[in-house]
Amino acid sequence: MSEELYKRSLEYHANPRPGKVELAATKPLATQNDLALAYSPGVAAPCLAIAENGALAATYTSRGNLVAVVTNGTAVLGLGDIGPLAAKPVMEGKGCLFKKFAGIDVFDIELNERDPARLVDIIAAMEPTFGGINLEDIASPECFEVEEALKARVRIPVFHDDQHGTAIITAAAILNALRLTGRDIEEVRLVTSGAGAAAIACLKLLVTLGLRRENILLTDRQGVVHTGRQQGMDRYKAEFAAYTALRTLAEALVGADVFLGLSAAGVMDADMVASMAPSPIIMALANPVPEIMPEVARAARPDAIIATGRSYYPNQVNNVLCFPFIFRGALDVGATTINDAMKIACVEALADLTMQETSEIVASAYASEELRFGADYLIPKPFDPRLITALAPAVARAAMDSGVATRPITDFEAYRQQLEKFVFQTVLLMRPVFGSARLHQHRIAYADGEEARVLRAVQTVVDERLARPVLVGRPTVIQHRIEQLGLRLRAGQDFDVVNPESDERYREYCESYHALMKRRGITLDEARTIMRTKNTVIAAMMLRQGAAHGMLCGISGRYHAHLGHLVDILGTDDPDGMTAALNVLVLRKGTLFLCDPYVNERPSAKMLARITLMAAEQMRAFGIQPRAALLSHANFGTSQRESARRMREALALIRVADPTLEVDGEMQADAALIDAIRLRYLEDSTLTAPANLLVMPDLDAANIGLNLLTVMGEGVSVGPILMGLARPAHILTASCTVRRIVNLTAIAAAEVQRGGE
Repeated sequence: MSEELYKRSLEYHANPRPGKVELAATKPLATQNDLALAYSPGVAAPCLAIAENGALAATYTSRGNLVAVVTNGTAVLGLGDIGPLAAKPVMEGKGCLFKKFAGIDVFDIELNERDPARLVDIIAAMEPTFGGINLEDIASPECFEVEEALKARVRIPVFHDDQHGTAIITAAAILNALRLTGRDIEEVRLVTSGAGAAAIACLKLLVTLGLRRENILLTDRQGVVHTGRQQGMDRYKAEFAAYTALRTLAEALVGADVFLGLSAAGVMDADMVASMAPSPIIMALANPVPEIMPEVARAARPDAIIATGRSYYPNQVNNVLCFPFIFRGALDVGATTINDAMKIACVEALADLTMQETSEIVASAYASEELRFGADYLIPKPFDPRLITALAPAVARAAMDSGVATRPITDFEAYRQQLEKFVFQTVLLMRPVFGSARLHQHRIAYADGEEARVLRAVQTVVDERLARPVLVGRPTVIQHRIEQLGLRLRAGQDFDVVNPESDERYREYCESYHALMKRRGITLDEARTIMRTKNTVIAAMMLRQGAAHGMLCGISGRYHAHLGHLVDILGTDDPDGMTAALNVLVLRKGTLFLCDPYVNERPSAKMLARITLMAAEQMRAFGIQPRAALLSHANFGTSQRESARRMREALALIRVADPTLEVDGEMQADAALIDAIRLRYLEDSTLTAPANLLVMPDLDAANIGLNLLTVMGEGVSVGPILMGLARPAHILTASCTVRRIVNLTAIAAAEVQRGGE
């Protein structure tokens, strides 16, 4: 570790508060009534229910989603026996990964106990607290004894990640390497360097998958583990002792198909690599430095297929690819153990996921790498959002099929949708919109049809059956980028193309556009130029002429320039020609709708009323009942400044236009979101709960508020949703993600559906 990284890490762990984790209550504790329910006397009710039926602990407590990460600090990362206290930062980090990737809560537990039997007693005694136990950084061979004894004593999953997590990821990588090179697992010969917990677990799992024991040579510091050897042996190594005359790693590797390294830096050299079979598979997994550096191995054998534990190289064997998701599946069916069937299901799901095209989130995080199945892409990347929806259901189903599930899942499609909330915070919000969009394959035009984010989004749109995409762009460029991105899209079958350079409708669109704009200063020659060069105009004309039902534009260029074209060509629903934008913020504490952060600089009272009514209508399309707050610097008439008066006037207009809408104002933001503050100022406020629609007095306030809430509230934004146009069209922003494009596609398609009902 460099000195700079060392200092940065200490700073990271110390500030703004020590450590990486905190506890947070999941129920309100704001009133005396809340206290009575959370503790005495109300807490007696779930206690009595659980005393009668222990399975109800998963219903009334957090146990079903709580894992213990337990260590005694005897084998920490590459640091060795540093003790339980020094191991605590690693265990906190493990807990963060559980939460980040699978929504699982963790207590990290560092035990000052080296005796395996006493360690088992202590951990087993904690069974009532947890739904699962993740053993971490316990030295070999004691880790085998501890895990075996615990699995025999407790009725919850016990998983030593150093063993089985490594084994699962390694097995998936080896299976895909064999697939890539056309080998049969029953025929290959494998040599290990290292005979500790991870190596033994890898071998056991590979044998379960079909690797023959007679094709394995296990080596450690003393050389080949062979029949009759006495030095440095234990019963776990003895299981793989081979009848052979070979005694060194170099001898064992001659002609070997697979090298599995879980030992130490530098134990393998170029000559050893050169002696292996054609297309050798090299799993150099020692941390922090592998047994051989990939560049050295590749120089010796250009046909080598290489994986390491390092993030700087392709094919990183990282346990985060496995442990959050195998626990997620196990917890969700109340599994009493994690068995071989569940581990194999995880291996197969992980290997198969690699064969699919890469998601946008992964491509963004690893922009410099070619992420397509091959020698440098044998296993998915840790930030692949599909891991949870691929692995957890596979594990859950295997638990059910093998008879260890106590709460079987009956609807796996619903379960997969539930898991998506750990990937995309917007999933629950968008579900009704997606459902509406799927009713018909409406034609949605994409003005930026050559853009990589749009193409990735279109792949999802096609897979999810949200719309029939129409891409504006040059066909050769679009096809080249599809191939570059490794997508499965096929022109003419999955989507249509409008070529700005040669589309047969060019003349028709030019003439129609000129007829529309000739009294606004656009000549026929200018119309021809615009129709060749401005994809937003092309898409809008398609929409106007009926060749598309909705459209998206605006990844490049100014928002208001695109808006001007859309208003000119598509027109508005409002007699005054008004449009507005609405953004949705999905935050940890709830969902907020906020307007107008993009369009109207300083809207009048009449405009504010219209914006509020349009936003409320849009919220109902999401299946959410709006509660609107007209925000200001002041509360309920305490200020006579112009902006406060505008909000009061808007309130009066809204109540006349829609007496059923729950709305109040003007008020400050804290009053809008906290009942106690609002009622302190106005005890008869018409808002019955915190507002979920925030109407800002001007563009500056809306845009600043949107960005602050997104960043500080750790939120995800959906939008901007453009309201007021006569036809469904939305303008993207330069920072938009693929998920945002997909969401706006669904919103546009749902708007078409609503318009036709």
